[in-house]
Amino acid sequence: MQSDIIPKILVNLSALRGLAMKIKLIKWSKDLSKELINICNNIDRSYLSNRIPYPYTEKDADFWFGMTTEHDGKDGIFRAIVVDDKVVGNIAVEQNSDVRCKDSEIGYFLLTDNWSKGIMTEAVKQICKLAFDNLDIVRISGTVYLPNTASQRVLEKNGFESEGVRKNAVYKDGKLYDLCLYGKLKQ
Repeated sequence: MQSDIIPKILVNLSALRGLAMKIKLIKWSKDLSKELINICNNIDRSYLSNRIPYPYTEKDADFWFGMTTEHDGKDGIFRAIVVDDKVVGNIAVEQNSDVRCKDSEIGYFLLTDNWSKGIMTEAVKQICKLAFDNLDIVRISGTVYLPNTASQRVLEKNGFESEGVRKNAVYKDGKLYDLCLYGKLKQ
């Protein structure tokens, strides 16, 4: 009987830990250059695209700040994820163009020691609201490598629906991966 209580207590404590954290999204700015470089050089790249250079340099950060300044609020929302006043990740929604102009793509990453704390679930919730309120879009799409079940759960907890799987759609580090497709419609 006591052994039944312990898992419930642990689940409740982990939920409380998440509530105690102050999670917010802030616009990227040049004064966050050091934090951006640190994050990009220390993230787990297992499930990321190769768009993010490694090693990440000051020049890469300058490019990022220029791009986010130019596009933020027009055809994208780009934010630093801040937990208890410390930058721990990145999240963005980028609007597509041409015939897919009412659709957008979400992307995000988080320093590993912040995984499994509910941070990304909250960040996705916040960025989806920002994107739907500020961009001329009707949906947000997300793609996740099949083995990345944690990211799939983050999207599902935020109302994204599975829309299928593209077999062998990703080639990374000499391996082929299936790509899970997700979508969320504007309410």
